[in-house]
Amino acid sequence: MSESIRHDGDTWDLASSVGATATSVAASRALASRGPDALIHDPYAGPLVEAVGLEPLIRLASGEVNVEDDPMLSRRHMTEQIAVRTRFFDDFFTNAARDGVRQAVILASGLDTRAYRLSWPAGTVVFELDQPQVIEFKTQVLADLAATPTVDRRAIGVDLRDDWPTALRDNGFDVNQPTAWIAEGLLIYLPPDAQDRLLDSVTTLSAPGSRFATEFMAAGTTLPDSWRQRFKDWSTRIGSDIDLPALIYDGDRNSAGDYLAERGWKINVRTARESYAVNGFALPDDETMAALSDTSGYLTATLAPTH
Repeated sequence: MSESIRHDGDTWDLASSVGATATSVAASRALASRGPDALIHDPYAGPLVEAVGLEPLIRLASGEVNVEDDPMLSRRHMTEQIAVRTRFFDDFFTNAARDGVRQAVILASGLDTRAYRLSWPAGTVVFELDQPQVIEFKTQVLADLAATPTVDRRAIGVDLRDDWPTALRDNGFDVNQPTAWIAEGLLIYLPPDAQDRLLDSVTTLSAPGSRFATEFMAAGTTLPDSWRQRFKDWSTRIGSDIDLPALIYDGDRNSAGDYLAERGWKINVRTARESYAVNGFALPDDETMAALSDTSGYLTATLAPTH
């Protein structure tokens, strides 16, 4: 098991620590957006990765990196995995908007470009929350690219370990309106108690009819050491010094689904196996993936009206 290099009050930009994981995910989105058979469409991911300037991730985004001898880290699996993830959260917002939700929050938004690339109904407000330097960098790079949001985007530079609910309300968030929340690739990078506080805050701020989406891990599920070691080896092979497993907070934590269910949310889970099948993909023939395929995936929660 990797020893975490995180500590209370640590900060980052998009080239360091947790910020670099956001750039890595953007590099995967850029790769999956390439070519005539692209699995997703994120035209801003590649330019953002280039602007961050981490050479190994620029090579990954451009398709120069190949680790074909590892089925979990091959180009095909990486593009399918990020397509499954991206489509899930895209569809979550699209479906919420279809059902009349006009307020959305992206927690730890990183290099997320949904406020620029999705079609949002008139009157929708999208709030993005992340470290101030992350928000400033992305906003400036996209402005330099002449990209304009397709929605009323309100970007808020705030650490999610600080009083972000007040910052959200100060920027016009309406606690009386249903909200669509996503926490994509976030919870494992929070200490267990901070995860609970974040979910408590989301619950407190959510009007009936609100929705929340994040990755799912069943209670008691842990990332196997084989997964951690393979990612460390992969980083080394592509010339990166990002130690992804060391950025994760270990220790017992509540399952987000169980925790939210106890607070009045109705939970729907789509396992990794089901998520791949919905998208027409087959899970890689890999022991590590097989071990997690039915105990991890994606979660949607809906806050039912109170009676």
